Amino acid sequence: MQNSKNISVLTLGCPKNVVDSEKLIGALTANGFNVVDNIDKSETCIVNTCGFIKPAVEENLKVLLEVMNLKIQGKLQKVIVAGCLVERFKEILREEFNEVDLFVGVESLEQVVRYLKSDAQLKSQLLGERQLLTPKHYAYLKISEGCNRECAFCAIPNIRGRLRSFPIPNLVEEAKSLACKGVRELIIVSQDTSSYGIDIYGEPKLLQLLRELVAIPEISWIRIMYLYPAGIPDGLIDYVAEEPKICNYFDIPIQHISDSVLKSMLRGNSKKNIVNLIENIRAKVPNAYIRSTLIVGYPTETEKDFEELIQFLNDYELERVGVFTYSCEDGTYAFNFGDPIPEETKNYRLQEILKVQSKISLRKNKELVGKELKVLIDDKNNGLYICRTEFDAPEVDNLVYLKADPDVSIGEFVNVEILKAKTYDLLARLK
Repeated sequence: MQNSKNISVLTLGCPKNVVDSEKLIGALTANGFNVVDNIDKSETCIVNTCGFIKPAVEENLKVLLEVMNLKIQGKLQKVIVAGCLVERFKEILREEFNEVDLFVGVESLEQVVRYLKSDAQLKSQLLGERQLLTPKHYAYLKISEGCNRECAFCAIPNIRGRLRSFPIPNLVEEAKSLACKGVRELIIVSQDTSSYGIDIYGEPKLLQLLRELVAIPEISWIRIMYLYPAGIPDGLIDYVAEEPKICNYFDIPIQHISDSVLKSMLRGNSKKNIVNLIENIRAKVPNAYIRSTLIVGYPTETEKDFEELIQFLNDYELERVGVFTYSCEDGTYAFNFGDPIPEETKNYRLQEILKVQSKISLRKNKELVGKELKVLIDDKNNGLYICRTEFDAPEVDNLVYLKADPDVSIGEFVNVEILKAKTYDLLARLK
């Protein structure tokens, strides 16, 4: 029998889930539990789930089935399922997975510790020290929970609720704690970073938060993710241009460019406004990289709308683009439109976007050959260091491969010269 204090935590989904798991692991550790990486060495497994769109739901259900099989085989004593999937489909999950010991939603993770810690009062709440699941030199800083937007395709407000920003002093304290642990890059995440602070301060306070975060001496890079394009705070672009600690990287999910599609999506935006935003960034921060995400196959997207999207990408050449096929989600406004576009058409459009973007990415990467760049070393594999520039977020963007050198180490910033460019990767040498 395994030690009853041994617990494994499986984290599925986005960086916001990663932060939730890190806080949960911190609370479990503070209360005497041993959190292990290997599920085979644990008595209890906690699965922190994602339930955003159908592909994520399907993948999460597959993982749950595998975990439940371990319990049925007697290799696990307890299984706890937490997070977005529970928040969205709790009753269905209870019926399908009746051997799960505990289901908890997205803001009920403390219940996990209380459930397991039945013999005494909790020594730590979830506001305690995080145990990082990322490499120790970078960490996500979740600045708010929930979203007030009503995008037609999105189930997040139904899952995570309305916007709830965390107070600036709390976030600064958390960031200082992370810095003391060796974190050098803070990655700002939320459901809607542009709206940070509106609910508790009456106006956007992202700029004020950033000013306090850059004052932390140990932090070298601050990366801002999930900027809603229709609500980017005044002065943010200027501040990114003038503050060297803020990465020249704008993550702005536009989803589409056709006015008719944007209107149907309830995005509160237009092609003209998006183009103006991009041109403003280019003018004020000439070396900025813009990342965006797109949806193809939305119910009202016509062939003309799609061609307009392709033309936009060719005209404005965004440096980083992620693309998804539309997923018809129950409980969203767009669910009423049905799912009229065949999957074959959706996948064709996705591949066409990828073709266009791969050419843009390769051309822009080739422009970097011979240039000197600052990179952060994330890992080492097969004799090469795996690095990122300020233009690349972990897990989703490009990589720089650097020949291993005994004088450098993981978590270090170094200057490199770019030697060779591929579509999504760069090869470099130490400068």
